[in-house]
Amino acid sequence: MARGSVRRHDGGWGYRIDLGSDPATGKRRQASKQGFRTKREAELAMQAIVKSHLEGNVPQRSQRTVGAFLDEWLVLQRDRLRPSTYYSYGVAIGRIKTGLGMAKLQSLTPLQIERFYHSLGSADAEGGLAAKTIRNTHVVLRKALSDAERLELVTRNPAASARPPAPTRSDRTTWSSKELREFLDSVESDRLYAAFVLLATTGMRRGEVLGLRWRDVDFDAGDLAVANTLTTAGSSTVVSGPPKTPRSRRQIFLDDWTLDVLRAHRRAQAAERLALGPAWNASEDYVFTDEVGNSLHPDVVSRQFQQALNRSGLPRIRLHDLRHSYATVALKAGVHPKVVSERLGHATVGVTLDLYSHVTPSIARDAASVVASKIRST
Repeated sequence: MARGSVRRHDGGWGYRIDLGSDPATGKRRQASKQGFRTKREAELAMQAIVKSHLEGNVPQRSQRTVGAFLDEWLVLQRDRLRPSTYYSYGVAIGRIKTGLGMAKLQSLTPLQIERFYHSLGSADAEGGLAAKTIRNTHVVLRKALSDAERLELVTRNPAASARPPAPTRSDRTTWSSKELREFLDSVESDRLYAAFVLLATTGMRRGEVLGLRWRDVDFDAGDLAVANTLTTAGSSTVVSGPPKTPRSRRQIFLDDWTLDVLRAHRRAQAAERLALGPAWNASEDYVFTDEVGNSLHPDVVSRQFQQALNRSGLPRIRLHDLRHSYATVALKAGVHPKVVSERLGHATVGVTLDLYSHVTPSIARDAASVVASKIRST
């Protein structure tokens, strides 16, 4: 019968278990581990070992390191993930290996992981990563170690008990409808004018706009289908593919002004194509291209937006903030949050209301006035 105990160790907690004699050799077997943040964590880990021992599932002792396991694990994910996601997993694993790569996989503890997260976000750390980036790193590590537990390489997933830093909510810089109009007026002669208009009037993501094809636009119905996106996988690789989630694949109705801008853009592109003849890349059907018909790199478009912004003299925002500006203007204008949520492609209206909670007080004030005026006028 396996017996164990927990005790304090170097400021944390640890356990030691007597697993009895090895039937093959007659030698006494023990299991011990330190570095748990609380007594309860050590007790749970010890109970998992005892349970596995009773079921005959104690993993064989291994000197495999965290880094070696993550390298093996990442290779197995290649065919299961989108290229852009696979790339981001690789970046996260590279980050994990710098701090935990040499640790023994079977000895890794929640406390070690939390110390690693702290070092990533510390002011002393090179680059001092944002809480969101560290949380994304945690997601990858937790998923990998969950697979290690499933494969019986470890008895327990230590990342499941580790706590990443709490998310930070920063105030988003958005433009008012007046500022959006001023910017669009300032770039009316820009090659990307129609793309900027579409971003501002629909709240579409950068990759969704750049992945838009003419066959996805229905001028008669006055709408478009978000059916393809362009995403980056590193500094030079661009990947074309369907939206990541079912809610992202959606229909968006367009206003008359945006439709007119797109029609003008199509005429200008047709003239370019005619002038170039066979030199034009006719293999794709992208709405927004370079001068020879090739798709646009998303990062290049972001840089061109910043250059146009510098010339406009307006408050500095990111290209992605055009999406936030659209949502803010729409909600303040009284567009129903459910409609805004669907146009943005959010999973639920709750996500929309949470992201734009700074707008809801003004909506509530307006609602109070509207209801009161209705009552008084009847």
